Amino acid sequence: MSYTLVIHGGAGNITPAIMNATQEAEYTAALHESLKAGNSILKNGGTATDAVIAAICSMEDNPLFNAGRGAVFTKKGLNEMDAAIMDGSNLAAGAVAGVRNIKNPIRLASEVMLHSGHVFLANEGASEFALKQGVEMATDEYLFNQSRYDQWMEIRDTDFTQLDHKGDNLKGTAVPDTGHKFGTVGAVACDIHGNIAAGTSTGGMTNKRFNRIGDSPVIGAGTYANNATCAVSCTGHGELFLRAVVAYDVSCLMEYKGLSLHDACEVVVKDKLVKLDGEGGLIAVNARGDYELCFNSAGMYRGMCNSEGKEMVAFYK
Repeated sequence: MSYTLVIHGGAGNITPAIMNATQEAEYTAALHESLKAGNSILKNGGTATDAVIAAICSMEDNPLFNAGRGAVFTKKGLNEMDAAIMDGSNLAAGAVAGVRNIKNPIRLASEVMLHSGHVFLANEGASEFALKQGVEMATDEYLFNQSRYDQWMEIRDTDFTQLDHKGDNLKGTAVPDTGHKFGTVGAVACDIHGNIAAGTSTGGMTNKRFNRIGDSPVIGAGTYANNATCAVSCTGHGELFLRAVVAYDVSCLMEYKGLSLHDACEVVVKDKLVKLDGEGGLIAVNARGDYELCFNSAGMYRGMCNSEGKEMVAFYK
């Protein structure tokens, strides 16, 4: 039986002009490491959900990505993280938002899915559940990242919020910047049993206020999986992806209009989102192992591997 794993590490204005050789090498190694973690699960007959968790944990542990150890800082100088996972075999899902001092938020999302009796937990309640389940915690020192902190210091006394690099205005109008990147990580997988899964994890936006939550942990917006259609993980400007219900829209186009995985992704990312000025992308896989890496931005950190021995990582369009 065959399997497929696809990952992303964020999308945006990722071009050769903002990447030097050292950075390219670092991101290449990090993406390959994530693929290795997920692939080791799949090649030994493991489940798509476990492979997704392993791949995402690898990126959460790497400060290059705005998730887990690389999470950005809020208006109050804190790390508030979001994550979600969904199992396409039974539509089970788990999500957390606004969690602090959790080493791997995607693992906490999995615990919510498997053991809470709920789908979505937030803030202190999610943290209380993490302690109950023995989820590994992390100190503020572990989560501290100097470059993320410096980004926050530049704008902490303003009403601006930034994407992974530069950014957006909280008053509602996007401020274009040549350095911005949507810092979210995600994975989708199809295992040898023909089951699929999707997961997404993020640190959100620098200088975000009011416990802002984006699309990443919202089932149907940033994350969705259904064996009958596809598994999707998104990365982009969360407010627009929430309004467009992006992940579920891809699934719906396949289920109700009979579109292929490729065509459904193209319609949502390169037509519907563009009309909303929604920038970003997604990764997707179906139960046959077909996959898509679709984005309307200049680039997306991405990679894939499968049972046929194919493996690739890429940044640029």
